[in-house]
Amino acid sequence: MIAFDKPSGMLVAPDRWDKSRVNLMGLVHDKMGHQVANIHRLDADTSGVLLCSKTKPALDFLSGQFQSKTVDKVYHAMVVGAPPEEAFLVDMPLRDDERQPGRMRAGKKAGKASVTEFKVLERFGRFTWLECKPLTGRTHQIRVHLAAKGWPILNDPFYGDLSVQLMLSDLKRGYKGRVDEKPLLPRLALHASQLTVKHPVTREPVTIASPLPNEFEVALKYLRKFGGGMARPIRGEARMAKPE
Repeated sequence: MIAFDKPSGMLVAPDRWDKSRVNLMGLVHDKMGHQVANIHRLDADTSGVLLCSKTKPALDFLSGQFQSKTVDKVYHAMVVGAPPEEAFLVDMPLRDDERQPGRMRAGKKAGKASVTEFKVLERFGRFTWLECKPLTGRTHQIRVHLAAKGWPILNDPFYGDLSVQLMLSDLKRGYKGRVDEKPLLPRLALHASQLTVKHPVTREPVTIASPLPNEFEVALKYLRKFGGGMARPIRGEARMAKPE
């Protein structure tokens, strides 16, 4: 097996409408051959660990673990809002959103079972740093579950509010930076940090980790330094995707 540290903004597989867009597996196949196969997927805007197999037996063994839900997956997310509990579980079925193709909806109507565990790691006024453990593997699962609870992931173009930005000028009193100030974290604030699977040969557990991208580290540094009590109200108000 082989793992890649996928950057935010890169597709895992070819786009169904625009085949010219660069995608990770296209690059992998050009470099390593078509026998390398991805075991799972990440959203284009999510960064982090993507696991692939090098052989057919490895593909079958690793895919079986994802299908049987025995893979331990850890994500980290910065959300807009303040969950009241330090740890909580969201058990909310998901289904395709027929009104908006490519998106998911949370609700009780004929959805697929979807469960995610969350733990608060740090609180920064209107922002909260979370550990997320999806126990099922539905499309956009973490994003929809958090939005449905009222704490959308920062910079989520589908389920959040892009008018909400994390700006140093909103954290630091007397900010005297650039007029054209840019957000501290300008991308979807979701990172696939860790995967634990059984190795296809040794059958022993193997944990593969991806360090936080630099923009996360920078944002956390300034939040820890200045974000305990927000200097001014954050720009914009987060809108939640309400479950049916």
